Amino acid sequence: MIRAFVAIHLPDVVAHEVVALQAGLPAGRPVPMENLHMTLSFLGEHQGPIVEDVHHALSEIQLPRFELRLEGVDAFGNGRVRLLCARAAPSSSLSHLHASVLQAVRLAGLDRPRQKFLPHVTLARCGGKGASGEDAQKLREFAASKTGFRSGFKVEGFALVRSHLGQGNPHYEDLAEYPLS
Repeated sequence: MIRAFVAIHLPDVVAHEVVALQAGLPAGRPVPMENLHMTLSFLGEHQGPIVEDVHHALSEIQLPRFELRLEGVDAFGNGRVRLLCARAAPSSSLSHLHASVLQAVRLAGLDRPRQKFLPHVTLARCGGKGASGEDAQKLREFAASKTGFRSGFKVEGFALVRSHLGQGNPHYEDLAEYPLS
């Protein structure tokens, strides 16, 4: 079985800015620089032939490069904070890429549940149950103190990524990259 997702990788300069943003996190487990990305679609675990079909469908996407902005920090979770993230600014180009990826995934035979797309880069995870009480409050205050965070980059492509779970942080491996024109 292959656990996979489709993502936009951050350029090194932006990844360094995000790592600097993580400084002083009051709780949670920071995402290591090499794992920073923006998920377009989580695929779950599937047999190799299905992932190969997804690869072929993603290869057909023909879209132009575009500018993407990260603006501010949010704490996700109802009551408990599950993760801290840098938000993506609204972008019709990003929405179009996301819709194209979902269409390709569905054409490959994977029926992904329809969920609201909240584009973000995860800064820190707070475990299975999330942070509560004082830790949750500190994370919300930390996020509120970072509303001025701004960064941006040109999205030149996206990738099909395999996730290897184990002790500690997952290890990500690009299975394929798809350039934008």
